[in-house]
Amino acid sequence: MYIVAKYFTDLQDGDHPYKAGESFPREGLEVTEARLAELSGKNNKRGEVLIKAEEPAEEQAERKPEKPAEEITEEPKKTAAAKANTKSGEASKE
Repeated sequence: MYIVAKYFTDLQDGDHPYKAGESFPREGLEVTEARLAELSGKNNKRGEVLIKAEEPAEEQAERKPEKPAEEITEEPKKTAAAKANTKSGEASKE
């Protein structure tokens, strides 16, 4: 079973539309391995990956969730222009 990665109309299935996230092929349609390879690679009329192999549920459960990005605790460093503005602002106050 495959999942549609990008919207496309299947030219070999009477222009049947497939929306991203839907299963491919639709129920009742048999597709050749060559067609699956064509749509899951870039060797098709769009030159894009249109379907991806569906990951089995047990593999999804085994996969560890990604760690969230750590928060930035430092203040951003000032640019040379910002430092120059600070220095000139201090000089005008004297």
